[in-house]
Amino acid sequence: MTAVDLGMPRLPSLTGAGLVRPDIPVLIDSFGRVATDLRISLTDRCNLRCAYCMPPEGLDWMPGSQLLSDGELLRLITIAVTRLGVRELRFTGGEPLLRRGLEDIVAACAQLEPRPDISLTTNGIGLGRRAAGLAEAGLDRINVSLDTLRPGRFKAITHRDRLPDVLEGLAAAAAAGLAPVKVNSVLMRGVNADEAAGLLRFAVEHGYELRFIEQMPLDAQHAWDRAGMVTAEEIIASLQAAFRLDPDPRERGAAPAQTWLVNGGPRRVGVIGSVTRPFCGQCDRTRLTADGQVRSCLFAATETDLRALLRGSADDEEIAGAWRAAMWDKAAGHGINDPGFLQPPRPMSAIGG
Repeated sequence: MTAVDLGMPRLPSLTGAGLVRPDIPVLIDSFGRVATDLRISLTDRCNLRCAYCMPPEGLDWMPGSQLLSDGELLRLITIAVTRLGVRELRFTGGEPLLRRGLEDIVAACAQLEPRPDISLTTNGIGLGRRAAGLAEAGLDRINVSLDTLRPGRFKAITHRDRLPDVLEGLAAAAAAGLAPVKVNSVLMRGVNADEAAGLLRFAVEHGYELRFIEQMPLDAQHAWDRAGMVTAEEIIASLQAAFRLDPDPRERGAAPAQTWLVNGGPRRVGVIGSVTRPFCGQCDRTRLTADGQVRSCLFAATETDLRALLRGSADDEEIAGAWRAAMWDKAAGHGINDPGFLQPPRPMSAIGG
């Protein structure tokens, strides 16, 4: 089943109100989009304090009793893959490398049938010593966050002096065959907006694929300011001043990034314009928080508690049914550009990227 084309200008005319969910096992919503990509937050904890995510003093972490155990987590992932049509798993955080037993979780997921694609988004701290083990366990791909190549600026943004660790992690991921190694960068006006070309030059030289992401209103401080966000249009203009960018001939599909070939290829660069160029109409994601809540969108106002079902002795089909119902009610779009938009109470670190 293909998703309905939901270009943002058309969203107000497609409310989906009053529709009856078809009796099919997949995670379809009332606009015809089908979620096949599961984003899994393994922890809300992080060992960096990036300015666009959390305050320098950190946050109050979830109590351990609220977090899903490995067994609970794997049960939900198994239900998603074997009953709900999920084909891609991406582990996120907080910082997923802080989750004990991560390699065992990855290995268990790699044994599922049908075998899902398994990826990881990380800040790279500690990746240098774990990349080979993760690849051996079955990890297919990796994304590493890197917003600057300047040590002093890295410390100012993250409140930690760990740039060498991130660079080591990137190199280790490439050596372990986790290709293409992708780099995620957020540009902020007056902070690192001048590094677009330098970051791309670094990525091209090392064989990494760079993705610039517009800063989104997901910080714990609720201090996001549209005026401080470097837009996709500005990012592209900065890159075109230093490189030739040709449209990527590959079909974009549900990928969040619009991509270009750099200087004729084969290297590529992508820009994720979450705010100014939303891709909600093609969204194929469902999200599971570290405490067992299903979210249909990063900016969803509601969650569905699967942890209570797990711990209340619900069977797999009951849990699958609750998950299907949660996704059926998915909103048409994230609403960031609506006059009445409200930032979700949970920050990115507690939702998962």
